Amino acid sequence: MDQPRALVIGGGIGGLTAAVALRQRGWAVTVLERAPELTPVGAGLGLAPNAQRALDVIGLGDRVRALSAWQGDGGLRAPGGRWLSRTSSEAAADRFGGPLVLVHRATLVSLLASALPEGVVRTGTAAVLTDPGGGGRPAVVSTPDGELEAELVVAADGIRSAVRQALFPDHPGPRYTGLTTWRVVVPAPERPFAPHETWGRGRLWGTQPLKDGRVYAYAMATAPEGAHAPEDERAELRRLFGDWHDPVPAIIDAADPGQVLRHDVHEMAVPLPAYHSGRVALLGDAAHAMQPTLGQGGNQAIEDAIVLAHHVGPDGDFGAAAECVGGLAAYSADRLPRTTAIVRQATRTGRMTAVSNPVAVAVRDALIVAVSRFGPGLILRGFAGIADWRPPQHTYASGTPRQ
Repeated sequence: MDQPRALVIGGGIGGLTAAVALRQRGWAVTVLERAPELTPVGAGLGLAPNAQRALDVIGLGDRVRALSAWQGDGGLRAPGGRWLSRTSSEAAADRFGGPLVLVHRATLVSLLASALPEGVVRTGTAAVLTDPGGGGRPAVVSTPDGELEAELVVAADGIRSAVRQALFPDHPGPRYTGLTTWRVVVPAPERPFAPHETWGRGRLWGTQPLKDGRVYAYAMATAPEGAHAPEDERAELRRLFGDWHDPVPAIIDAADPGQVLRHDVHEMAVPLPAYHSGRVALLGDAAHAMQPTLGQGGNQAIEDAIVLAHHVGPDGDFGAAAECVGGLAAYSADRLPRTTAIVRQATRTGRMTAVSNPVAVAVRDALIVAVSRFGPGLILRGFAGIADWRPPQHTYASGTPRQ
């Protein structure tokens, strides 16, 4: 048959990774992105070793690491500045086979897009799934320029995925967690600081360095769904975190009020029955939206993309029926249990950060201090099975195939 066609709906990190991986597997790929340009929100993204190994498969791991800041020694703090636990970047790298690195989302999106030929990505193109296809029937996607047929459609259209709703109309979809987040990128403060996350009473703050000398900071707090600051979001950050330890106040002061991003946190509390239907595969937030408490949302989208490309043959001749052991059914079988477990673990961690009762906070902090006395190994155990994941096929970071 002619070169099989794949349509990717959504030009975010997961969708672009899927496009690169599928092209390397022999697919003719088109990415349909609703936004007028590939410009992600101004925020950082932590890439754990699992996601880096996934990017190694498509030959981009080394380039990502070169563009990223490698996380140094840091830890978990209380709002007054006391260290509750210390983390060792060397111990983490030894445990999981590599370091955690931090990259700006725009940098990663640009790198992924540059790995695709000109014309593959169509921005300003809204896409609607018309027919999921199945068996010998192609899937059909409607765009403003007409209908497109494909042997595979990849739905990477985010947490409010219209494709997911079309495929699983009876599923409740993501639910609000009771938490909202803020993100900002600012110039690094003059005084040096160690990377840290700070837990207070129903509030969380994190500060991490970027490669270019800037700092990525994020915050989370309990709040009613859809709430907004009475003035601006920087003023809200001052109200919530302005009396916390250095460098938190300085970072808030350095932020441009118009560049402070705020988003409510939603999660897929009820797993989907599958991550595919017909000739359509869901990935990333469209399939398994999760709390950011483990820093795995983007990482899991990258994993999804690599595993999907692994399971769909380069000739496009794969079974699409739910009972089929290959193709998209194998993708669902691989990804559904893993991502469901990570969603639930992120939820448990979120409950710990959302504790607001003073007595409960004191107990939580005392437990963290006690556990940290046994060394970094016990703290790192919570990421076992997550950060040490390896793709079903991979190359060395140099691009040389594994023997």
